[in-house]
Amino acid sequence: MRIALIHALKHSLTPIEASFAKLWPQATLMNLLDDSLSADLARDGRLTPEMTDRFLALGRYAVSTGANAILFTCSAFGPCIEAVARELSPMPVLKPNEAMIEQAAERGHRIGLLSTFPPTLQSMPAEFPSTVKLVTKLAEGAMAALDRGDRAEHDRLVVQASRDLRDCDLIALAQYSMAPAAAMVAEVSKLPVLTTPDSAVNKLKRLLRA
Repeated sequence: MRIALIHALKHSLTPIEASFAKLWPQATLMNLLDDSLSADLARDGRLTPEMTDRFLALGRYAVSTGANAILFTCSAFGPCIEAVARELSPMPVLKPNEAMIEQAAERGHRIGLLSTFPPTLQSMPAEFPSTVKLVTKLAEGAMAALDRGDRAEHDRLVVQASRDLRDCDLIALAQYSMAPAAAMVAEVSKLPVLTTPDSAVNKLKRLLRA
């Protein structure tokens, strides 16, 4: 199976490839990166029709390479990804967080959503079912640390922010780039921790094997 991975942040590549290596090493991966998308969203503060057009172009290109499915890895572009999914149906097109959201809603009622990218906390809560209580938290400065190449500082800030979510049933890490910090967050919070890449790989594997 050929899976197209489409990224708006360069930090997403390593975590999702690690999840595939661990959970589905037989899959063939193709990476497409346009990190100007996240920069433009941070600048504009909102999704635009032009961004949706760019996502559609990336989806069409992935199809042209023979991809069997597409996984987007940046959590702040839900409506753009939904447009791609509608156009390319019935091909599986997954939003980065949908598998983790499904898993979180099955396992807990009070869910801590921890993010390092502010626009995610504007767009992603609406994707959770109304039956759950969502507690959001931004790990301030963590994304900037990662942009500087300081993974240790990023992880420290993520773990520090997770302390404010210890009254939740579980913690969901919103960004793919946060996945390497999952074990440390679990150790400090004493809570189950879900990551977007592991959940997404498992869902894709089920869908394509079916």
